[in-house]
Amino acid sequence: MTSVTPGTPRTGPGGGGPVAVIGNGPVGQTTALLLARWGIDVLLLDKRPARDLVGSKAICQQRDVLDIWEAVGAGRRIADEGVTWTTARTFYRDGELFAYTLAEAGRPSFPPFVNISQARTEEILDERIAAEPRIDVRWDHEVTGLTQHADGVELTCGDRTLHASYAVACAGARGDDLRALLGVSFAGDSFDDRFLICDIRTDLPGWSTERRFYFDPAWNPGRQVLIHPCPGSTFRIDWQVPGDYDLAAEEADGRLDERIRAIIGDRPYEIVWKSVYRFHSRVADRLRCGRVLLAGDCAHLVAPFGARGLNSGVADAENAAWKLAFVLHGWAPPSLLDSYHAERHAAARENLDVTSATMRFLVPGTAADHARRRAVLDRAVTDPAAHPEVDSGRLAEPFWYVDSPLTTPDASRPFAGRPPRGQVPPAGPGMIVPDSPVTVAGRQGRLREIARDGVLLLAAPGADVAAAQRAAREPAAPVRVLRLAEIDPAGELTEALGARAGEVWIVRPDAHVAAVAAGADAIRPAVRRSLGLSGGGGARRPGAAGASARTPGAGSAAPTPPPGPAAAR
Repeated sequence: MTSVTPGTPRTGPGGGGPVAVIGNGPVGQTTALLLARWGIDVLLLDKRPARDLVGSKAICQQRDVLDIWEAVGAGRRIADEGVTWTTARTFYRDGELFAYTLAEAGRPSFPPFVNISQARTEEILDERIAAEPRIDVRWDHEVTGLTQHADGVELTCGDRTLHASYAVACAGARGDDLRALLGVSFAGDSFDDRFLICDIRTDLPGWSTERRFYFDPAWNPGRQVLIHPCPGSTFRIDWQVPGDYDLAAEEADGRLDERIRAIIGDRPYEIVWKSVYRFHSRVADRLRCGRVLLAGDCAHLVAPFGARGLNSGVADAENAAWKLAFVLHGWAPPSLLDSYHAERHAAARENLDVTSATMRFLVPGTAADHARRRAVLDRAVTDPAAHPEVDSGRLAEPFWYVDSPLTTPDASRPFAGRPPRGQVPPAGPGMIVPDSPVTVAGRQGRLREIARDGVLLLAAPGADVAAAQRAAREPAAPVRVLRLAEIDPAGELTEALGARAGEVWIVRPDAHVAAVAAGADAIRPAVRRSLGLSGGGGARRPGAAGASARTPGAGSAAPTPPPGPAAAR
């Protein structure tokens, strides 16, 4: 991993000192690595005595999350070790209702999803952390007190007191004590039915590239079963079971073996891991509490159908990391952090709405809901028009920051909502950019890779490049201008974007489109808005107050790209 902003963050409006990341799970690991990539020192704290690599837990890692992990040198390795599946099959009783294949605009570097155990993901991220001198890992550090001051955060860990400029709470679902210290509520619901997970190692030919969802199969009547392929000839099987389910009793009398053999048949198998759990749907009322940001399961819990838990948590990590880095380097005002709550709370609410609707279909709570579900499934057997009503979980997607205070709307690209499954919407403000190969200063790369080096302005043919360069030079932040015709001579990216003559596409450091500026006068305010700047002031340049952070390629129409993760490999 190569830091895009070498140097020590200066003491300025954002404060000085390291950022404390509380919780060394995958969300905390990602937050720490991304902060270090931006040149920020990190205290990574966890109350456990050491890493406990138990069970598969969150297994389904989305393409855009792999992109984020690739920014810290881990995405390609996780993808290569994982199992790729591209087809989702849905069954009802003894027949298949439908299947669909995931799609993406452009030419992405990663598959739509890979399945790999959370334990293995944590091991790979640990290796990246061990190679990063800016991250100070401290196990056996439970945060029991937290006090905020005008210039930082004071953390009490037993008889030790630690000081940080900011903190990111990634303490997971059991972060009740931390939320209580912050005065944060965590309202929501818990579902009565339980779910049994077994990781089974066996040979199931033809199942290694498919996710299978069964409604009301004869071997789990009235409930559901979900099957995911995993590495090492292992399959993750989720059964919906009654609220009073007793795993030990079923294991003792042979019913667990019967349950498994109903799916895999008469073939050898090994249970690698098993667990029983309940689903919760909760979201914190505030994701920014002064100098503390909440991320991952500490901020929101959703039912896992659609794989929205860890995937959303990693998106939290990226959103928090680039904004904290920009504030600490003096590239943006501290008020930029308000947009963290605005954006990621809205993302959590969307995930909550989507997964709660799924759970109402999977676990109907009323007679009317039961009747509707049965009617939809029965109709879907013969009527393809009913397929969109069958809700087995909408797979995780990046949240679109259409209504963000950092996004400039474009009346010519109105937001039409999420498209049907398997369809790719046109790009526009608030959406993540489609990935595509690009060539910058003779170096081959990918759009999402170079976008994560700062704010990126993409000038279509006929755009006012001089105005874009002036807008890029004004803020303290790392901003650069690239001509689409030069980095994309074949027009592949231009087509994927739907870029029109005269436009400048403004892309944030998390690869989301902040604006599409159609005229010279629109570029400057859109750039400033993307950084939370207003009026004529804003953050000072890094050169002031002895800053040593570098601004890669600012104001250059064809800069030499900063050394990013790809260059380091």
